Amino acid sequence: MHRERHFEDHAVSDSTLPVLAAGAVVWRLVDGKARVLLVHRAARADVSLPKGKLDPGETLPQTAVREIAEETGLAITLGAPLGTVEYTLPSGREKIVYYWSAEVSDHALELSTFTPNNEIAAVEWAPIEKVRKRLSYAHDIDVIDRFEERLLAGQARTFAIIALRHGTAVPPSTWDGADSTRPLMQRGVDQALSVAPAIAAYAPAKLISSSAARCLATIAPLAGALGLPVKSSNAVSQDAWEDGSGNVEKVVAKRLAKRVSAVICSHGPVLPDIILEVARLTGTRTDSALRRAAELSTGEYAVLHIALDPTTPGIVAVESHGPAVA
Repeated sequence: MHRERHFEDHAVSDSTLPVLAAGAVVWRLVDGKARVLLVHRAARADVSLPKGKLDPGETLPQTAVREIAEETGLAITLGAPLGTVEYTLPSGREKIVYYWSAEVSDHALELSTFTPNNEIAAVEWAPIEKVRKRLSYAHDIDVIDRFEERLLAGQARTFAIIALRHGTAVPPSTWDGADSTRPLMQRGVDQALSVAPAIAAYAPAKLISSSAARCLATIAPLAGALGLPVKSSNAVSQDAWEDGSGNVEKVVAKRLAKRVSAVICSHGPVLPDIILEVARLTGTRTDSALRRAAELSTGEYAVLHIALDPTTPGIVAVESHGPAVA
């Protein structure tokens, strides 16, 4: 199982920090064989995987989707992460590029708006064996090797369970009403707005939230961005968790059975149960890395990628992200 954890604070700009970028191995099946999208960059006269630098106020999943749309004209959905590549720029500054896999449907391909431009002279779909010969950089080949390994293992196609912790709420000590009615502070509102486009990059089809006001407010911007309703559930609320009336197992089991990407917005004490239940029901060994994915601060989320093929057991990859606000 591949694991990543990267929480970024983009409020601070420091020329000594690494340059962050994001991209994807964009792929599709043609006659049962994978073809990968390559970009021919005009200015650099090279061939690479599509990627680009993080813009101020963005988070990495959002960057990957935006950059690929800009470079290739394709609207993509992020699959499981493929790790990072790191290298030193001519300026001496370190650059870190985060990669995901992203399968493209025939319909998305038909909607591509790509035209050659000053940055990207051409795009090319190539079989994996030819991709290694086309790519200009060894670190890109490393990413392709990771992707092919996952493809051969039957883990290239995945769906995601996304566990989201609500944003920063008004402290209990300053709130006179019931705990479940505590609203978000402005920082929590900003966190919710920041993570919405990033979570949307995974194209969840189902949104579930604790019935607490702070959770419903956190998931609301995402619901608006996707045009989806939110199912409010006491089963994943903190009140139900504390009094023993919750039912995390039922909620998680249903989501796994449906095999479509879903978001579950809940609370700090409940999220470890949600994540560990995903692990238990998928036959994934619970280790320290998986437990760390459950240690989310307010406004952060973990993405658990599970193979779409039900005969391929276990969680394929885990990643965690946070909002781009201080």
